[in-house]
Amino acid sequence: MKSKNTSIETKAKTSTKAKHLRELASSHLEQGAVTPGYAADRTEVLRQLNAALATELVCVLRYRRHYFMARGIHARAIATEFLVHSNEELGHADRLAARIVQLGGEPHFDPDGLAQRSHAQYMPGSNLVDMIREDLIAERIAVDSYRATVNYLGTDDPTTSDLLKSILAVEEQHADELADLLAGTAKSR
Repeated sequence: MKSKNTSIETKAKTSTKAKHLRELASSHLEQGAVTPGYAADRTEVLRQLNAALATELVCVLRYRRHYFMARGIHARAIATEFLVHSNEELGHADRLAARIVQLGGEPHFDPDGLAQRSHAQYMPGSNLVDMIREDLIAERIAVDSYRATVNYLGTDDPTTSDLLKSILAVEEQHADELADLLAGTAKSR
């Protein structure tokens, strides 16, 4: 059975801790979600998030081009997949941009330098197999890039890490789907 002194000491510690947390939370209110407890290097996190944003935007553009340019016997079904992937990549870009703003940064949507900021290249592909191959390469680059950023963050920014993990899961799914499409189109040639 706990003594009354232990109970009083616990309440006093909890009260002191609550006061301290309130003092910390009350400072720099203009920073929104970025509290004094934010442990990551915010400048570096914003740089990496903007690179991921550029990668997603380049992927949106490449998938859109492939959607419109797909030709051949399997083109209709594959083009539909390109459009689905493009829309999902745009959703990723929106989520990344929102997190950048939440961290007090500015998302870089300026088209000048977009390809240079991106991890993936914009490769148009000359036929359906080339398009699938280029999209698969870009997805694999995105998978490795997201993994590296998640590893970099460790436990310093769990919110960004969770966001990137959810995007990573979709990128892995895209890579699997494209690998299946590539295998299927190679067999039908």
